[in-house]
Amino acid sequence: MKQPLIHNPMYIYLMVLTITVSGGLHVWQTLFDNFAVTVVHLDGHHVGVIQSVREIPGFMSLLVVYVLLVLKEHRLSALSVLLLGVGLAATGMLPSFAGLILTTLVMSFGFHYYETTYQSLGLQYFDKSVAPAVFGKLRSYAALSSMVTGVLVFVLVMFLSFFQLYLLFGILVAGVGLWAFSRNPASADMIPQHKKLIFKKRYWLYYALTFMAGARRQIFMAFAVFLLVKKFEYSVQGIAVLFLINNGINYFLSPFIGRCIGRFGERRMLSLEYLALIVIFIAYALVDSRMLAGVLYVLDHIFFNFAIAINTFFQKIADPRDIAPSMAMGFTINHVAAVVLPALGGLLWLVDYRIPFLAGAGMSFVSLMLVQCITGQLKAASSSD
Repeated sequence: MKQPLIHNPMYIYLMVLTITVSGGLHVWQTLFDNFAVTVVHLDGHHVGVIQSVREIPGFMSLLVVYVLLVLKEHRLSALSVLLLGVGLAATGMLPSFAGLILTTLVMSFGFHYYETTYQSLGLQYFDKSVAPAVFGKLRSYAALSSMVTGVLVFVLVMFLSFFQLYLLFGILVAGVGLWAFSRNPASADMIPQHKKLIFKKRYWLYYALTFMAGARRQIFMAFAVFLLVKKFEYSVQGIAVLFLINNGINYFLSPFIGRCIGRFGERRMLSLEYLALIVIFIAYALVDSRMLAGVLYVLDHIFFNFAIAINTFFQKIADPRDIAPSMAMGFTINHVAAVVLPALGGLLWLVDYRIPFLAGAGMSFVSLMLVQCITGQLKAASSSD
């Protein structure tokens, strides 16, 4: 990369859209559990079903390959942000179980298709030496965006209804999506991407790590905040404060984690992540302290940043023409378990709320075993080059 990041059109484009998407998703996450419990009067199994529906677009990310036959990748990013905004704005208009399913589906198509193209464009436009640092910096901006929107939600919830909050932030997100259609950050000299599905035996470890990351992530996404609200009675303001602390830490920590991945390698960083997650998930199942539960949530979210290493590992072993279709395939694999686990976890929650978290610890252990194969995969890729 010859020019500074701040002068790179694609970096600026991804930065603006990532800030917007992170802020919009943060609003949805902050309000959702309290909206679902206090306004729509849902229980654990309802939330599990909605969270499963939320992951259907992720499961369908492989369709990105076919969308790219008619739409350039950065245009699809813009369209995805627009969809996220529309889904967010409509959430408060349909305060029912069916309404939440519909608006969650629209919002989720926007979020997941943006994430697919964002990761693909990042790996294409930034080489192996700087990609971890670039993704770390973008995650830092995402954390800052979430922190700002968290403060806004904390203040505005005292004056505005759920309907007004969803509508306000949805319009803002959709407006940025429309702005993005007026920009063209693409470079003409980039390596053309395959316009077909890619599924190769030599990428098996990337697929396996992606699948396990998606499975354990859903335990966190579907039930960690719900545990805080249902068992420990966190309010909207309480969740907003927790998110603020969380994202304040990640704003400073994400670039550091990106640099550590570049320095120490993917195997070591992912091993550290999964060792920590085993402890964290077991603690979720055992904790009775309101404060300690909040601390666990913050620690859990910090380790999400380490997932950068799965994609940068793939960048090192992949054919450059495989990146866009492989990111789409990876997102689909990531969400295979995600479509089923929240609903299943919701039923298990009714038996004992600890079961989903203990399952998350088991998934983290499997991932820890898998990452030990990274060194061999990198050596095989190096020898084939």
